[in-house]
Amino acid sequence: MWNFLFKINKNLVIAIPVMMMAGFIVGLVVDPAITRKFKNLIVPLTFLMVYPMMVTLNIKHLKQGLNVKLQATTQFINFGVIPFIAYLIGLMFFPDQPYMGLGILLASLLPTSGMTISWTGFAKGNVAAAINMTVIGLIAGSLATPLYVNWLLGAKVQVEFMKVAQQVMIIVFIPMVAGYFSRQYLLKRYGMEQFKHRIAPRFPASSTVGVLSVVFVAMALKSNDIMSNPSILLSIFIPLLILYGLNYLIATLVGLKFFNRGDGIALVYGTVMRNLAIALAISINAFGEAGTNAALVVALSFIIQVQSAAWYVKLTGKVFGPPPEQG
Repeated sequence: MWNFLFKINKNLVIAIPVMMMAGFIVGLVVDPAITRKFKNLIVPLTFLMVYPMMVTLNIKHLKQGLNVKLQATTQFINFGVIPFIAYLIGLMFFPDQPYMGLGILLASLLPTSGMTISWTGFAKGNVAAAINMTVIGLIAGSLATPLYVNWLLGAKVQVEFMKVAQQVMIIVFIPMVAGYFSRQYLLKRYGMEQFKHRIAPRFPASSTVGVLSVVFVAMALKSNDIMSNPSILLSIFIPLLILYGLNYLIATLVGLKFFNRGDGIALVYGTVMRNLAIALAISINAFGEAGTNAALVVALSFIIQVQSAAWYVKLTGKVFGPPPEQG
């Protein structure tokens, strides 16, 4: 079973669209009264996504080679630039559909995930910096999301600030704490060598199960709406392509101008990769039935994010030059 999960984890470009299609089909053929109950699965599935990532995350890396300039620049882009671009895109493309705009905003507010570290490694970037970005971005994004949503969309969207904050606590901070203590227990029992080579590799695969399951549920919840209005997919893909395109462009230009190759690549993946599973959980659980519109936007973001990340790995040699060992 683990080999199968490892293979899926390495082929998310294929696995995510397949699960979206499966969710779409299930949503069409299963009684809507049953699919609506799928919402109850979102929190445990999101826990399944976040918890394994936190078990494998070595918090001690935060102390190793912390580049203040790089981290500050990354978080400025994450919270001082991209959310406002997302907000303006939402106003332009969904002036009368505020919950679609909410989806665009949520897709921009929770930076970094385990994939930030993975893609940075694939592109031969600074992995230690990516780990720092993941921890800092996840905590900062979780604290900032309720504030940004209330500030930017509070007049148009029914925002229950405490409910959003509660969801963030359940979805992010509880699995984060549980993951940290689980890591300490496993290290104490098995030692670093056995943990690193036999136990730790299984956690990313478990996290992938959570991600794919959340995507499946989101599509099942919206399948009938999509079927009745297929053009909605195109109306969502266009603004998402613009958002991700601008994000890549800004991060690449800043990375080339102010940082070396490894740091520049980490900057790109530390700003473009979003924790979409958490955004999905918040949109579904904190905003009621209308939140499923936001969830559809976030779910479709998975396709663009994973596919574009894979393409960018192939471009890094041309954009940032070859890694030092190949130079």
